[in-house]
Amino acid sequence: MKIITNNEKETKRVAKKISAHLKPAMTILLEGQLGAGKTAFTKGIAEGLGIQRLLKSPTYTLIREYTEGRLPLYHMDLYRLEHSEDEELGLEEYFYGSGVSVVEWGSFMKEDLPKEHLMIQINVLNDPEKRELILEAYGEQYQNIVRRLEDE
Repeated sequence: MKIITNNEKETKRVAKKISAHLKPAMTILLEGQLGAGKTAFTKGIAEGLGIQRLLKSPTYTLIREYTEGRLPLYHMDLYRLEHSEDEELGLEEYFYGSGVSVVEWGSFMKEDLPKEHLMIQINVLNDPEKRELILEAYGEQYQNIVRRLEDE
């Protein structure tokens, strides 16, 4: 599924719609160039989950936890792990726990990620405000989310 957004506000609105369908132990993988809007998208997920706290990029901390919403949000950024050796990071505790995991740059550690997930590629278009969101669902519960978005 492809969605074109005209600005950051619309990108966050798509994320909020997705957040309405999220359940514990679900994972969203975000890919896209630096500055494409991965953290902005995650802010929309957080807003949709009712998280009021300011969301910051976890680039230097690997994982930021936000627990005050409808579901806990685990925001991960694996960019700094691109050239690291396979390490035991304990990410499974997040992926299969009580919250939702949003992972930026998950392609750097594909083998450690859940097989079932929602992959969202965020591309910057010719207009620097516009984004193309390409959603790929792996697993039935994620396919259901994409179907619901198509119906809205």
